[in-house]
Amino acid sequence: MSRSRARILAQRKRRIAWRLRDRQWTEQPRPMFRASNIHYELTAKERGLGEGGIGLMHRLALRTGLVERIDRRLHLLKKHLPYHESDHVLNIAYNSLCGGTCLDDLELRATTRFTSMPSGARIPDPTTAGDFCRRFDEADVHMLMDAINQTRVGVWKRADGRLLPRGADRRRWLHRRDAR
Repeated sequence: MSRSRARILAQRKRRIAWRLRDRQWTEQPRPMFRASNIHYELTAKERGLGEGGIGLMHRLALRTGLVERIDRRLHLLKKHLPYHESDHVLNIAYNSLCGGTCLDDLELRATTRFTSMPSGARIPDPTTAGDFCRRFDEADVHMLMDAINQTRVGVWKRADGRLLPRGADRRRWLHRRDAR
């Protein structure tokens, strides 16, 4: 292997190790998964990965209000040090979307550069995810299902499949559609 490739690989390993280092977190006012800096580009030399769409899926969850709704309805954590309920739920969902079949696959996702959250957020490790899952009782499962179903029902789609804007923009779009 050439020296430049070895140097690049070593640098990537250092970045992952830095992101996964032990830290003392303070209580967080908002979820760790933020998806604030996601860009998709197509170039001739780059190859995409199936897991590359996780950032887009998270933007969809944010835009439809799913993240807010989960955090508002589901109360399993006394303090958010640093994760919110939506971070845990979406972490498990994204693991499944990436082909993960169990909570242990979260460790693989956390240590892979391409599947880490684009905002640099650290995803919960499998033991934390397992502890979170053990907190659920039947009522909490129903609350989560209600939050997901309310979001699903609340999303309106245009004829071409794109999401409708919220609020006044939605009314304007519906008015234009009815005028046709």
